[in-house]
This record gives sequence, structure tokens and C-alpha cells, in this order.
Amino acid sequence: MSRQESGESQAVSFWNDPRVRSRLFQIILVLLVGVVAYDIAMNTARNLASRNIASGYEFLSRTSGFDVVFSLIEYSSSSNYGRALLVGFLNTLLVACLGIVLATILGFLIGVMRLSKNWLVSRAATLYVEFIRNVPLLLQIFIWYNLVLKPLPDARNAIKFWDFGALSNKGLTLPSPIFGDGAWTIPLGLLLAVIASYAIRRWATARQAETGQTFPAGLAGMGLIVFLPIVLFALAGWPVTLDYPVMGSFSFRGGATLVPEFIAMLLALSIYTAAFIAEAVRAGIQAISHGQTEAARALGLRSGPTMRLIIIPQAMRVIIPPMTSQYLNLTKNSSLAVAIAYPDLVATGGTTLNQTNQAIEIVVIWMVVYLSLSLLTSGFMNWFNSRVRLVER
Repeated sequence: MSRQESGESQAVSFWNDPRVRSRLFQIILVLLVGVVAYDIAMNTARNLASRNIASGYEFLSRTSGFDVVFSLIEYSSSSNYGRALLVGFLNTLLVACLGIVLATILGFLIGVMRLSKNWLVSRAATLYVEFIRNVPLLLQIFIWYNLVLKPLPDARNAIKFWDFGALSNKGLTLPSPIFGDGAWTIPLGLLLAVIASYAIRRWATARQAETGQTFPAGLAGMGLIVFLPIVLFALAGWPVTLDYPVMGSFSFRGGATLVPEFIAMLLALSIYTAAFIAEAVRAGIQAISHGQTEAARALGLRSGPTMRLIIIPQAMRVIIPPMTSQYLNLTKNSSLAVAIAYPDLVATGGTTLNQTNQAIEIVVIWMVVYLSLSLLTSGFMNWFNSRVRLVER
């Protein structure tokens, strides 16, 4: 073979190599994306300069000048925009976390009810799922806020729960805790109880694998989580007191109030998302072979232990992936809170945007926060999924 033919053969093999082509196309794609991003950045800078709009995040230190109806931290109209956005972020985090917990509990309950042999129970669960998930979430938020909570009586005629709290069109008013010097014993007791519960569950699992004998690790863990903090709390001399709400001239003084906006968002998000989680639970249970149930009955297990110890652990590998998607949807759907003036991140960010005209910076904050929450949720659920997946021999 001549030198010229050899060179042509090497050139042909070079361009036919799939690894070379894939890397070349990736480099070209990165360059194109970089050119487009540079053009967008330069065009944005020119438009901002032509409108005399300053870029950057210096505005976060300026006084906000607006109030919010609900805040987990100290905030007033004299606070800066950075603190206003922090208030919105914490409110978003609160309604998302509580919504995930409530939606999971309700979704599992409804999903198991759909497979009940009781006709009335299964049909009621089916009606709940089909009705709730086919009504838009925004409409459900308006229903809870405008048709359920707002028509409640005013504070003077509030629905009282003995001396513990009251429900009115101002929200749910409850006693607020006042922490003393030894209040640190409560989180310490809770942490110790969680660690002890985890250790008991591992011991119970190993004991059951070796001897076949079961141990109520769940009940023991719940007992520790409930009673251990109380015992340490009592030994510390009860360092927490309650500030009970007292009726004033027009509203309650003292205590803590959960505003109607927060309650409406929490109920709507939880009930709506629970309908989708219920379907994931039902599908996961039905994905398990019916022979598993028959084998459990042959061993003398009742329906409850069969579902809890055999069916649900195997179904979790099917349930967790779609349930993760619903957790992400719930977190992102919390941005609809702006429709009823609940001061979440989108609402406080929108007010800040209107007052400062820092549209790009606010949108970047929104994107970073929701992206971070989604990645954290996905990462945790992927880790949890890897822990509960079936290990094949």
C-alpha cells in the first residue's frame, strides 16, 4: 500500500470513529451555546444601560418599605429587601415541608383505602382521587381561601377550642411557647430518641433475620420520640411556658396566629398532591404478585401485618420514583401562593421586583432557590430509594 493510500485510510477511520465524532459534536455544541449566551448577556447589558437600570445585588441592603402578613422571623417595613426575600424563602420552605408530610400520610391512607374490600371505603377513596386531581389546584386554593376560611366569624365570635385556641377569619390562633434557660433539653431529647429508635430498628431487623421473631420497633421508636423529650423536659424543671391568646378589643393579643393564607395553601397543596400519591401507592401495591399475600395468609399472618411487613416494603421501589415527582411538584406549586397574597418567595420577590426593577436578579434568585430545593429533594429521595430497593441474590 502506498503512503498516500495509507494516509487516506487513516483519515477515513478518524472521521468514522464514533468517539471522535461524539467529542467533536460536543465541542461544537458547547461553542454554539457559549456564543448564544454571550450574545444574550451583551444584549441584556445594552438594554439595561439604555434604560438606566443598574445591575447587581446592592439593592438587597436597601429598605423594603412593605409589610408581610406572616413571617417566621422578625420583619417590618424598615427591614431590607434581603430580609424580605429570606422571609419569603422560609415561608415557602414551611408550607412545602409540612405539605409533603401531610400529603404523604393522606396519600398512603387513600391509596390503601382504594384497595379495600369494603365497597363504601374503596368507592369513597376512588371518588376523592378522581375529583381532587381533576380540579385545578389554583381553583382549590381559591375555594379553601374564599369559601371556607374567609366566611368564618370574626375574632369576637371565633370558634374556640376551650382555652387552647380559636379559629376565625383572622386565622388559627394558638398558644405560643416561651423558652427558658433549659429549653435545649427538648431538641437534645428528640435527637437521642431518634438515634435510639434507629438503633432499635436495626437490632430488631437483625434479630428477625436470625430467629424469625418480630419486635415492635415502630411502637418502641414512637414511644421514645414522644416520652424521652418529655422526661428530660421534666428533669430540667419545665423550662418552657405557654403564652395563651387573650381577646382584645378587635382581635387576639398574645399567642401565635396561623393566617388564613397559610392554612389555605397548606390544605390545598396537601389534599391535591395526596390524590396523586394515592395513585402511586395503589400502583405500587398492585405491582406486587398476589402470591405474596397468599403466602402470608398460609403462614397465618393477618391483613395488617401482611400489608406492613410484606407488601409495602416491596412496593416502595415502585412507589418512591413517582412520589418524588409529586414532592417536586408540590414545592414548585407553592409558588401559586401569590394568588392569595401568602408571602412566599415568589410574592415577596415580585413586590421587590416592582419596587426596584431588578428583574434579572430576582428571577435568578427564584431559579437558584427552586432548583436547589428540587435537587436536594431528588438527591434525598434517590438515596432513600437506594436504601429500600430489593437486593437480588
